[in-house]
Amino acid sequence: MRTLLTALAATLLATAAHAQPVDPAVQKRIDRILKATPLIDGHNDLPWALREDFGSKTEGLASGTASWKPPLMTDMARLRAGRVGGQFWSVYIDGTTLGDAAIRTTIEQIDTAHRIIAAYPDTLRFARSADEMVAAHKAGRVGSMLGIEGGRQIGGSMAALRRFYDLGARYMTLTHNQTTEWADAGTDEPKYDGLSPFGLEVIKEMNRLGMLVDLSHVAPATMRDAIAASKAPVIFSHSSAAGVNPHPRNVPDDVLRMLPANGGVVMVTWVPSFLSPAMWKWDGEFAAQEARLKTYNRASAAAVTKGMEAWVAANPRPVVGVKDVADHIDYVARVAGHDHVGIGGDLDGIPRTPVGLEGVEAYPTLFAELIRRGWSDADLAKLAGGNVLRALRGAEATARAMKDVPPSMATLDRPAAAN
Repeated sequence: MRTLLTALAATLLATAAHAQPVDPAVQKRIDRILKATPLIDGHNDLPWALREDFGSKTEGLASGTASWKPPLMTDMARLRAGRVGGQFWSVYIDGTTLGDAAIRTTIEQIDTAHRIIAAYPDTLRFARSADEMVAAHKAGRVGSMLGIEGGRQIGGSMAALRRFYDLGARYMTLTHNQTTEWADAGTDEPKYDGLSPFGLEVIKEMNRLGMLVDLSHVAPATMRDAIAASKAPVIFSHSSAAGVNPHPRNVPDDVLRMLPANGGVVMVTWVPSFLSPAMWKWDGEFAAQEARLKTYNRASAAAVTKGMEAWVAANPRPVVGVKDVADHIDYVARVAGHDHVGIGGDLDGIPRTPVGLEGVEAYPTLFAELIRRGWSDADLAKLAGGNVLRALRGAEATARAMKDVPPSMATLDRPAAAN
C-alpha cells in the first residue's frame, strides 16, 4: 500500500508517468500473445487510492489520471494501452482495523470496486470465475475480480468470509503487515509459527468456497503451513523472489520449490524496495533520517521537509527499472518453473514504481524485456494469465469436490466441531 512510505516521501520522490516505446515488431508479437491469453494482474489498489485521496469517487477515470494530484497509476485508457485483459482489484483496509469495523470498511471497499466496474462497462466487466474472466477478455473487456488484502477483514467470522465470496472476492491475503489473531505476517512478530488451528480452518473454508489462498505478506512459516493445508493451488498476488532480494515480503527458495506440487503461482510485484537490495537499504535510511529530523524539529514540518530534500539531494535514490522486475520473474521461473509465475504490480498501492513501469500502460515494456531475454510465446502466455487461470480453475475444482462439506462454524475462541 501507499503507506510503505510516508506522504512526505511520495511528494519528494514523485515521477512522471511515461511508458517506454516498444519496437513495432515486438509489439505485434506481444499483441498476438495477449489476444489469445488475457494479461491478468494480481493486485491493483485503485479502490483504496480513490478512498484515500478522492472520497471514493469513481468519476474521471476514463483517462488522464497521471496528471491528478496526487497522480493515479490506473485509468481506462491506460488499461487498454497496457493490453490488460484481467485485473484483481484489491479491497484493502489498514491491517490495524479490527472486528466489525474491519467488516464494514471492507464492504465499503467492495462497494467502491463494484462502482468502478459498473461505471466503465465499455472497458470493465465483472467476473466471478475463470471462464467469466476469459469470456470478458474475448468480448474486449478487462475481466474484473476482487481480492481481500488481509485476514483481519473477516473480523474472525467465517460468515463474513462466505459473504465476501458472494460479493465477488476470489482471493484473500491471509495477513497484511500485522500478525493477526490466527496467522503470522512477514513483517511483524510471529505468534503461531505459521497458522493457528483457526487459521487452518480458514484455509479449509476458503478451499470449500473456491477462494484462492493468497500468501503475499505472510511469514515463511505461514506460507509452508498454508501450502501443506490447502487442497487447491495458492497464489502470491504481489510478491517477489527472496533469492534476488531477501526482503521479508519476498518468497524464499524452499517455498518456491513447493509450488509445482501445489500448482501455485507467484505474481511478481513492482515494489522497488522488494526488487532491489540497494533500494531496500535506501528506503530504510530515508525513514531513519526522517524520524531523526522529526525528533529535532517537532514544531516545524517545513524544517523536516527542507531537511529531507537536502538529504535526498545528497543521497540519490537508486535506480530500479524494468530489468529488475524481469530478474525476479526469471528467478521464479528458474526455481519454481514457468508454470508458477505471474504479474502482480501493486499499482496505485505504492508511491513510486520502477522506471519505465509507471502505470498500467507499461506491461508491454516488461514483455519486451522478457522477449529480449529469449522467452517463448508459450511461456509469456503462462506468465500473462495462463498460470493464474489454471490456479483459479484448480480452486473452483476443489470447491466442487468439497460441495458436500458443511460450512465451517469455527470461531476464534471455539474450534470447529468434528465432521
